[in-house]
Amino acid sequence: MHILYTLLIGFVIGVVAKILTPGPDPRGCLITAAIGIAGSFIASFLGGILGIYPRGHPAGFIASTIGAILLLLAYRAVRGRLR
Repeated sequence: MHILYTLLIGFVIGVVAKILTPGPDPRGCLITAAIGIAGSFIASFLGGILGIYPRGHPAGFIASTIGAILLLLAYRAVRGRLR
């Protein structure tokens, strides 16, 4: 159930991160959703390591949003350098 929750929240977080982050958007909704899902997994992983969340529990909405925004900014920076 934890993975399904993380996937669902990650999808929503990807959309929220896209709205909150100014600048050019990635190629489409699927990339943004993947970035949100990855941000949610990263937030869960780092939260478990730092002791914010018990290991194996999903990250919260705010932590997932921060993780997705950071990944989205990193994606844009790498994408900008490649052009």
